[in-house]
Amino acid sequence: MSDASANQKGVSVRVRGLRKSFNGQTVLHGIDLDVASGEIFVIMGPSGSGKSVLLKHIIGLEDPDQGEILVEGEPIQSDTVREKYRLAMVFQSGALLNSLTVGENVGLFLSEHRLKPQREIDRIVSEKLELVGLQGLESRSPSELSGGMKKRAAIARALAMEPQLILYDEPTSELDPLMAVTISEEILHLKQRMHVTSIVVSHDRDLAFSVADRMAMIHQGKILAVGLPADVKKNSDPLIQKFLTAEFTPEKMMP
Repeated sequence: MSDASANQKGVSVRVRGLRKSFNGQTVLHGIDLDVASGEIFVIMGPSGSGKSVLLKHIIGLEDPDQGEILVEGEPIQSDTVREKYRLAMVFQSGALLNSLTVGENVGLFLSEHRLKPQREIDRIVSEKLELVGLQGLESRSPSELSGGMKKRAAIARALAMEPQLILYDEPTSELDPLMAVTISEEILHLKQRMHVTSIVVSHDRDLAFSVADRMAMIHQGKILAVGLPADVKKNSDPLIQKFLTAEFTPEKMMP
């Protein structure tokens, strides 16, 4: 691991009064959240609850109608945040470029911004791929990777930035249960290795309760509860319990 990885510190995130509407439809209703430096914070809820929209605001890809997002006390859209802190996002699709090799994808940020000589970029790419269990696959095409491998390559690409905050959008979607466990373990290992702050958006209950230091339940753009996983699991709100206890039963299917 590089010295930068070993010594870096995660950043804190504060969301206050966040509101967002699209075409007259309110998606986020005054969201308030605090994420501490170095913790894994999971935002959990059903599809269409506003999780991914919230995540895009936290990384600065969307501008709120009202409210603010602060990173270490500074507005996310400010030049100060962009200059001082390194933020990365792992998209639900992985978002690898098929025109580039896996290694080129992982090193893209460094090479595009000419931050390091090519020999150093190659070293960093190899290091990050090894961290996620993809060592030696630099020359592969993304089309040759399985879904889980693409997700891990996307994580390696984020890590090449030496981030202090990583945001994950549904990291286990479309993965088989075994690979979902592998991704969950990787999120935990990255916290231990790099002390990075992680915000994970997911409707995967197994992932949420296996990785979260704290979590928030969101429903129809409103936060229902925030706390330790055990406290959220015991919360008596019927909407929370309905989500946490929902099971597929064949007899409920229509004939």
